[in-house]
Amino acid sequence: MKHYKKRIELVENYLGRLDLKKEILDYYSGRNILVTGGAGAIGSNLIIALSKLVGKDGKIIVLDNLSAIKLKDPFNVTPLPNIMFVLGDVRSDVDLKRVFKEDPNMVFHLAAFFANQNSIDYPEVSAEVDVIGLIKVLEYARLAKVDRFVYASSGCAIYGSYPKLPLKEEFISMHLTTPYQINKMTGEMYCNFYYHHYELPIVNCRFFNSYGPGEVPGQYRNVIPNFIYWAMKGMSLPITGTGEETRDFTYVLDLVQGLIKAGYYKEAIGENFNLASGKEVKILDLAEMINKATGNSKPIYFMERRKWDTKPRLLASIEKAKKLVDYRPLVEFEEGLRNNIEWFRDNWKKIEAFADFPPGMSSAVRGFAPNMNQDS
Repeated sequence: MKHYKKRIELVENYLGRLDLKKEILDYYSGRNILVTGGAGAIGSNLIIALSKLVGKDGKIIVLDNLSAIKLKDPFNVTPLPNIMFVLGDVRSDVDLKRVFKEDPNMVFHLAAFFANQNSIDYPEVSAEVDVIGLIKVLEYARLAKVDRFVYASSGCAIYGSYPKLPLKEEFISMHLTTPYQINKMTGEMYCNFYYHHYELPIVNCRFFNSYGPGEVPGQYRNVIPNFIYWAMKGMSLPITGTGEETRDFTYVLDLVQGLIKAGYYKEAIGENFNLASGKEVKILDLAEMINKATGNSKPIYFMERRKWDTKPRLLASIEKAKKLVDYRPLVEFEEGLRNNIEWFRDNWKKIEAFADFPPGMSSAVRGFAPNMNQDS
């Protein structure tokens, strides 16, 4: 239980710092909430926070097919007494009927076929999960007359290849470079349709580069967990590009804050807004910070940027989220990165077992052979 205890304490400490208004606490108390994709990196943190908010009279229903977790082990789902885990798929009517029998009055839809390279390799599955699966969940939510439907969109997807910085919500691009981006754009459109046609109270939250405890490394995963993993194994870190590229890395519990507030504020209904840190971090600086923190002395490895990665910089405006839902990121990057590395150290055996880098060429980092750079 050590793994779960520390995760719970981390979330509870964050909620203490956040100091939510009494109206928000009262709003969530006793609710039944469905979280699709609740075993994922963001969802696993969200369900702990929601568990605390709904209390003993409420219930968190987690629907996840564990497709993103090697060995299909729900180790990320904290076994709290008011959390119900259902192994199931958003594409399955049988599974959706099962979870909606629990009478959820809110839905947080985080389930997705993650992410860019994965969607390029498997475009049909990506569309089935991210579009058809979403439509099915929206339809069941409409029939259940839920109070709120919060959709996890992607700022990296919506704004396309050539945006002006900082990224503001009114800018939309059709120059999308992966099926994942296309499907996330399509998802917002379907949510807007259900809002306009059926008056389903939807909210579109555009995430930026999430990181933090809960995400295991793998060929389709994000740069931070992969960098931490490789550094802890004494491998060279591969940078696709020059290293001057930037991302708006957002600590996972700041995203959780945004989701919780999106579920409460009426001003958010029918709206879309960025959830980000509002700050840039260079990839080269990130690699050097991780190497220093883990004691990794191997040199950084540079290679060509991936064809679909057309954004040399990412920086989001969070003014709209501040205005609509009082969103205010609390965790600076250095603190969040420390928490992330500590989570890796505390759970190293599990993470090693779940790290998903199949033998042979990795489609995520073509041309880079990390095992060749490992100390023998």
